[in-house]
Amino acid sequence: MARSRLLPDNFTLALVATVVLASVAPASGMAAAFLEKATVGVVALLFFMHGAKLSREAVLAGLGHWRLHLLVVASTFVLFPVLGLALRPVLQPLVTPELYTGVLFLCVLPATVQSAIAFTAVARGNMAAAICSASASTLMGIVLTPVLVGLVLPQAGSAQQDVLGSIGRIMLQLLLPFVAGHLLRPWIGPFIARNAKVLKFVDQGSVLLVVYTAFSAAVVGGLWRMLPLPALAGLVAVCAVLLAAVLGFTTWVSRRLGFSKEDEITIVFCGSKKSLLSGVPMAKVLFASQAAGMIVLPLMIFHQMQLMVCAVLAQRYARRS
Repeated sequence: MARSRLLPDNFTLALVATVVLASVAPASGMAAAFLEKATVGVVALLFFMHGAKLSREAVLAGLGHWRLHLLVVASTFVLFPVLGLALRPVLQPLVTPELYTGVLFLCVLPATVQSAIAFTAVARGNMAAAICSASASTLMGIVLTPVLVGLVLPQAGSAQQDVLGSIGRIMLQLLLPFVAGHLLRPWIGPFIARNAKVLKFVDQGSVLLVVYTAFSAAVVGGLWRMLPLPALAGLVAVCAVLLAAVLGFTTWVSRRLGFSKEDEITIVFCGSKKSLLSGVPMAKVLFASQAAGMIVLPLMIFHQMQLMVCAVLAQRYARRS
């Protein structure tokens, strides 16, 4: 029997197992120091492969749809942060201040690439535009996310480093490998395409390693002592409100502006996603190691929620005549 689309996928189960492992056996001392260095190389490899997988032809095919891309960018980098700040009086009492910092960090992240494109394909949306829009969001997030963190979370920005320093570190760790992979695509692209299923484990393994390292530091710093169960339940409610608001708005505005159904699908699925693959490494760069575990917890919950809800939406779109 096929697994229900409402059940967690294998990657989500692996994330949960990683958090449990970090809670029971967190890395500390020399092991933690080694993993901190290892994650830098692993994340660079992850973005190198993403650059090599990006098709220049698909990007060029979708570039002309500027109204659609503008709406997706506005949803990702304007609507989400505005909602996070505007709903603070209502949502913040449901969670701890540290968790709400994670919620606001979630709001300033770029869109995810893989799931946005996958759901657009299932729903029979505008695939060329989805590839272009989701990929552009990832690249723009390398610059925009640190800037927005400084604006939305000024206390976090002052506690870390200057914005330009944050952008420089993120560009060095994420953008440079991405560009290098894309430039080498003519030579390594066919190999990556042939081994896509195997390399998927490198993708997911990279995220699991970063999550384990972040949560280990947080657990050693007393994460679970500072996180009451009511706050965890409140965090689920906060993520649900954010996702529902963005899905509702992107659907409504797409129809009001007269986009086709295929374009509406692309806007809804690209404009409502937040990237776990980009968010976890960025949290490691932008926040102290002890805080990163708490910061990425809202992102992990939102990630699973967006997958389950959008899987149902994609099937509904796909059934249209």
